[in-house]
Amino acid sequence: MSKHKSGILIHLALSQVQRILRERFCHQRLPDKPMGLESQYKHLLELLRRTAVHGESNSVLIVGPRGAGKTMLLSCALRELLDLQEVKKNVLLVQLSGLLQTDDRIALREITRQLHLENVVGDRVFVSGLEHISPSLSKGDKSSSRPVFFILEEFDLFAHHKNQTLLYNLLDVSQSAQTPVTVVGLTCRLDVLELLEKRVKSRFSHRQIHLLSSLSFCQYRDAFRSKLSLPDDFPDSKFSQDWNVSILKLCEDKSVDEILRKHFNSSTDFRSLHLLLLLAVSRVSVSNPTLRAADILEASRMSNADTKANILHGLSILELCLIIAMKHLNDTYEGEPFNFQMVHNEFKKFIQRKSHSIHNFEQPVVLKAFEHLLQLELIRPVDAGVCKVQREYQLMCLMLDQTQVMEALQRYPQCPTDVKQWASSAFG
Repeated sequence: MSKHKSGILIHLALSQVQRILRERFCHQRLPDKPMGLESQYKHLLELLRRTAVHGESNSVLIVGPRGAGKTMLLSCALRELLDLQEVKKNVLLVQLSGLLQTDDRIALREITRQLHLENVVGDRVFVSGLEHISPSLSKGDKSSSRPVFFILEEFDLFAHHKNQTLLYNLLDVSQSAQTPVTVVGLTCRLDVLELLEKRVKSRFSHRQIHLLSSLSFCQYRDAFRSKLSLPDDFPDSKFSQDWNVSILKLCEDKSVDEILRKHFNSSTDFRSLHLLLLLAVSRVSVSNPTLRAADILEASRMSNADTKANILHGLSILELCLIIAMKHLNDTYEGEPFNFQMVHNEFKKFIQRKSHSIHNFEQPVVLKAFEHLLQLELIRPVDAGVCKVQREYQLMCLMLDQTQVMEALQRYPQCPTDVKQWASSAFG
């Protein structure tokens, strides 16, 4: 086979690989079963099944940090539940978010829209509108009513609504004997119950499912392997076999193991792992048709890139000198705020004593550079509300640390030696 033809075949195979893996990383397909959350999944599924099948009303909170898998856990439970034919036809699902439904009026309009009750409620959608909505869900008794699941994302934000009327009415309906209703709240706040009024709290069942991830590093590494492996039905079986063998070798590489352990220790959230893998896969090409340890290393460096350090690489020498002067002032006055006049005086001392490579800029030019640092948010005003103070005397604080500035100076092209020495004395 000619090189040209084999290159075309590799290119086609790589296109399919990238399409499959991009779909896997970006579309966030639900797993068959939640990994490391088996007991919580079983408990939630049983609770939802009781509402859907037996008509038992309930309420529950799913509590866990961001990225712990709260939405994924609920979605997996609903998927399994709705696979039952008897449940699929009857259950009504209402999904609300505290980020979108910012008050009760908007939330009630969304409830009526999702339940197709616009003709029933009409223009009577107001804060106490659930008194019109709840009878519409019922046909008279529990056996003839359709079960309703209310899913409240960012549950804690609903607690900030006026008088917590929506929460009160939803939890009150969940206690009625007419309509089988389950209210499921998702939140990352452990103290969410303290936000509820007494009358609301008394209507809540106090069931809470806490997601404290028990994921081990071995499971995390297995997930890394499975997410990069190609399926058995991949069109080019030889390429698929070679790719999967290279992934197994990659998992045994010590440098890759160190990177994965570093990511695992900072976050067990699979979304951060997906970002890492997406960046790595984008580096695969016809000349390098398999993933290498260098690709994972570069992807890790890119995903952990310090945005402020990147901004520093684009500053002028004058602006870098002003940041070094600010650091000198921080050391001298033990972290006290500074103003432009103090920074300018420190910069002038450096020009007079040490530097022969930096031009002695006029004050308006230095002020312009100072204001540019403020626009980039590398410095910020201590009290932004004070408007009467002249710009030169407004107190500021530095938003950078020593390592960020030193790294920027090391990478800065043709940085004057005396500026580097001045920085070393400032950070020494």
